[in-house]
Formats: sequence, structure tokens, C-alpha cells
Amino acid sequence: MSARDDDTALDALAARVRSYPELSAEAVDRLVEAAHEGDGLARDSLVEHSLGAVLAAAIAHRDHGVDVTDLFQEGSVAAVVAVAEYVERSGSGAGFRSYVRRVVAGHLDRLVEREEAAAAEAAAIVEDTRLLEIAQVALRHRVQREPTSTELAAVLQWPRERVELIAEMLATARESFDAEIVEYLDDDGDGDGDGDDDGDGDGDGE
Repeated sequence: MSARDDDTALDALAARVRSYPELSAEAVDRLVEAAHEGDGLARDSLVEHSLGAVLAAAIAHRDHGVDVTDLFQEGSVAAVVAVAEYVERSGSGAGFRSYVRRVVAGHLDRLVEREEAAAAEAAAIVEDTRLLEIAQVALRHRVQREPTSTELAAVLQWPRERVELIAEMLATARESFDAEIVEYLDDDGDGDGDGDDDGDGDGDGE
């Protein structure tokens, strides 16, 4: 999502949140009591009026590679969990807002950590793929044949299992790339008709 799209989505979320202003402690007390007795609408109301805290947490976490809309959705799920826990223990209205904020922030912290770890792993795989290609070319030139996984592992100082894993990823990527090129050429060939549909090559259709 581009920065402009992100801002547009943020504006839409902000407009939604404004429909559910923060509740007073007294109002929360009444809703918690009703929800504890099984009132689903009261529970829903507590979640809806927590969306301001969810949006604030989403904005605070937005510069870590996750779209603000995804952060808001994840935070909303965390808010549902927080409300359920708070209702279950019949918490007081005074502590409701801070509890929801803490639960939502913790959930988004973990989400961002997972995303950053995944991005780092992806970057490492890209770099390993580049190094493997270099080693393959160098060894192929030296030994005049396809190098073995053991030979590549010795050059790269990797475990052989790592060489085989990255090699498999590289082969899959090459196959996918080649397939895309073939598909493109096929599509291009299908659309280059010259009006010659009778097979005699003169283009007169007769």
C-alpha cells in the first residue's frame, strides 16, 4: 500500500472511530455489568468504544512494514479479547481503558516482531541465493561440471542442508520466471494475427 493509500485508509478509520467516543468510567461500569450478565449488545458497545485506543495503537506501530488497516484489524481482534477478559472478571470502569490499550499494544508489538523477523529472513534468503549463484558459476568454471552440494557447502562454509534448501528455492524461482516468460510469449503470439486464416500464407483468406 502506498503512503497516499495508507493515509486515505487512515482517514476512513478515523471517521469510523469518531462515531464511538470514549466512555466515562460510569458508563463502562454499567456496560461491564450488563455484559457480565450476558448482554451481547453491551459487550459489543464496549468493543466499539475501544476503537479509538485501537487506532492510536495502529498509528504508533505503522512504521514497521505493516499497513495501518491490517494493524487496525489485528488490534480490533485484540480489543475483543481484552473486553471479554475484562467482562469475565467484572473489572471497574476506571481501569478499562488502560487495560484495553495494554492488551492491544502488546498484541501489535508481537505482530510487528513477527513481520520484522519474516522480512529479515526473506532478505537473508535473497542474499544467500545471490551467494549461491556466484559459487555455482565459479565452481562450474573451475571443475568443468555442475558442482555438488558438498563442494558448494565447502566454498560457502554453509551446512550442506542449507545449500540444498537455497538451491531448491533458486530452482523453483527460475522455473517460475521461465514459465512467466513462456506464458508472455504465448500470449503475444496469439495476438499477432495477420488476417491469414486459410493457412496458405498469402493473407487473403481465400
